[in-house]
Order: sequence, then structure tokens, then C-alpha cells
Amino acid sequence: MASLRFLGAIQQVTGSCYLIETDEVKILLECGMIQGELKPEKKVKKLFQFNPHEIDYVILSHAHLDHSGLLPGLVREGYRGPIFVTTPTYDLLEIMLKDAAFLQQKDVEWENKRRMRSGKKAIDPIYDIEDVEQVLEQLITLEYEQIADITQSINLCFRDAGHIIGSAIVELWIKENGQTRKLVFSGDLGNSCSPLLRDPAIIEEADVLLMESTYGDRNHRLASETIDEFREALNEAMDDGGNVFIPSFAVGRTQDLLYHLGQFYNDGVLGQKKVYLDSPMATSVSEVYLKHTQLYNHENPEFTKKINEGWQNWLPILTYTRSTEESMALNTIASGAVIIAGSGMCTGGRIRHHLKHNLWHRKSHIMFVGFQARGTLGRALVDGASKVKFMGMEFVVNAKIHTLGGFSAHAGQNQLLDWISHFENKKTRLYLVHGELDKMLSLQKCCIENYQWYANIPSSGETIKL
Repeated sequence: MASLRFLGAIQQVTGSCYLIETDEVKILLECGMIQGELKPEKKVKKLFQFNPHEIDYVILSHAHLDHSGLLPGLVREGYRGPIFVTTPTYDLLEIMLKDAAFLQQKDVEWENKRRMRSGKKAIDPIYDIEDVEQVLEQLITLEYEQIADITQSINLCFRDAGHIIGSAIVELWIKENGQTRKLVFSGDLGNSCSPLLRDPAIIEEADVLLMESTYGDRNHRLASETIDEFREALNEAMDDGGNVFIPSFAVGRTQDLLYHLGQFYNDGVLGQKKVYLDSPMATSVSEVYLKHTQLYNHENPEFTKKINEGWQNWLPILTYTRSTEESMALNTIASGAVIIAGSGMCTGGRIRHHLKHNLWHRKSHIMFVGFQARGTLGRALVDGASKVKFMGMEFVVNAKIHTLGGFSAHAGQNQLLDWISHFENKKTRLYLVHGELDKMLSLQKCCIENYQWYANIPSSGETIKL
């Protein structure tokens, strides 16, 4: 009898992974890494709770590393079967997995220098660029709404999840012993206030439903309020005569920012300012977004008209700074610059160099537009630290810190509840995944109170029958 085993993103929001087994095949749904923990020096003996050689198929909802980041490790350990993705996800994986391999290689080089000094044995990276190339060879792309026959008894369909470009809700039909059971996995559901992407597709039927619960305990701030605050912060920076620095995530958040800045430009808000996208990765991802404009929501006719000619057609004051030299030159600009750079939590990347040169400057403005995890430089700044230490030095914080809280790419509580309200049969077995326990408990309570529908909270390693 077909079964489903919960392996990752169980009572947490990272490491998404689920194993489906039938009498004929084993299907891996998601292959995410536990971000922040998978360091080369801490590598566990086994990356997986299953034998990669026994997996027949892999299905991926989207390209974020907490859903895809262990794919190269999977092929390194012997998996050679197909990996089903949407077309935009294919394009993003090439960028994101190569970047992850590069960063791992750098981590290993630093760790091995440390080990050499202490007489310890050198270590290898968890995966390398060759493993990423192997992943790319095994990818099979499907369009939204296309039903694919994986086997004679299993059908797959991707539906638009509206989270990032190419993100998908997964529908699986499993035929066994003369019966068909339908499994739906929400993937990460998008915020319905996204300026670029469509709302998550409506699904009405399932026998088993896995739903993310990242923001199961709260609703997002109104998008209009966040945009107003963004505009006011930019105006304040212009009045101060300084520069604006925005730590931003390369996928999704940066493209949303380019949209809003373009709207501000067209509304005459930005004046004489210049916008610099100082992230090679975010620039490459933005080019992927340009390849798939047919997936946008097209709610803004002017944007729809201009974006096909490129981001700079929508935002003429935009400059891409690809080289290190171009990035360094930005710190010679005294005022009038809006600089978007990674990483989004200030844990690495070019933003740290900009903060080094500008954090102590009273005219500088730092705008945080995404979640800042505990222990990160970004979190320390958001929490109001007067001094911070990074890059081997201590810096006084004189810059004005802004926190814009409404730019999330995830559905909030009410949006999650609205999405599941469309399922016609509340006897569907509902399981909450991809969320911290307190978020799950809050959403579970809402499901019971609103729909008299019990939402199960699985434990790690738990197996259910389909």
C-alpha cells in the first residue's frame, strides 16, 4: 500500500523532504538542505534517511535551497533518475546550485587551512560544481497545468503557487489496487499581494493535503502600508542627503523591489536618485524573471508594456554593478544612491562591505525588507544594536535603520485559510508542514474553529498510509 514519510521541514521551516513509496516506485518530493546547519566541518555521516540508489523519481516544487539544496548531494551519492521541475525552476537552479557549490568550496578551503594548522585531516565539500552539472542533466521540465504520466499508475501536475517565479503546487494521482488517491502538496504558497506574480492556483480536491504553515500564526501588514513606508523612508533619505542600502534576497524580493522602485520613478518620487543592483546573482535571477513575463499577474498595464524590453526600460535609473571594482566604486558616491545588495540577512556578500563603509555615517539609511534570523548581523541591526562587530572590526551604528515588514513572499494566516477553504471535502486528511510548532498550533486551531477540520501535525520520520 502506498505510504508517505515525513523527513524534512517538519515542525521547522527548512530542509523540505518527503518520501512516497508504492508497490512499484519510490518518489522523493523535495530535496532541501537545512540552511545554516549544513557546514562542511559539521557534515553528518549520512546526508539522507534513505538510500539514494533506491529512489526512482524526484519532484521539486521550487528552486529555493531549503527545497532543492541537497539535489547535488543526492546525485553524488548515486541518484541518476529524472528530477521534475517547472521551466523557470530549471533556470533558477542553474544559478542557485552553482552559487551554493561555490560557497561550499570556499568554506572547505577555509576549514582545511584551519585543520592543517592543527594537524587534522582535510575534508571534502558536500558537493561540487560537477555534481550540480549532473543535476542539470537530470532535470525534466513541465509547464503549469501539464499532466505528465510518470508511470502507468502515477500522474503529476504542477500548478502555480505564486511564491517565486516557477514555484509550484504539486498534484499527484496514485493508482493502486483499482483505486486512485490524490496527494496535493502546497509547496510554498505566495502572498496574494505580490506585485509581479499571480495568486496561488485554487485546488478543490485531494485525499491527502500537505500545506505549508510558515506564517500560520499571523497576517502580513497591508501591502499599501508597507509601500507607503518605503516611499517615506526614501524621501527621508533624500532629505538627509545620504545613500540608501537595502540588503535583499536575490530571488523574488529583489525583483519586487525593482518593480516598486520603477513605480516610484514613474510617479516622480525618486528625484535625482540612482538605483544600483550590486549583486551578480540577483542580476542573473532578474534576467530569469525577464524570460518568463507570461507568468506575471499583468495587473499594471504600464509595467506589462515596458518590462518585456528589460528592467531598465521600467526603471531607467537602474545600473547593474557586476564586477568587484564597480561594487567598490559605489562607496565613493556621497549621496543620491539606492544600493541593493546581498545577502538579505547581511551574513555575507557585498552588503557587508557597504555597511563597513557606511554604517557609522549619520546620513546613511539601511532598509531591511525581509526576515532576519537570530544570530545574524541583520537581526542585530533590526533589534537596535548601537555597536556591531563583523569583518574583524567593531562599528558604531549611526545610520538610520528601517524595517519594512510587509514584503513577505509567503501567504499569511488568512491567505492560508482562504486557500484551503476551496477544498470541497473537509474529510481530506490535512497535514501541516514547513512551519515552526507554535505557528502550526495556531493554524491548527483556526482550521478547527473556522472549518471544523482537524489539521494533523506530523513528527519527523512519521509514516502515513495513502
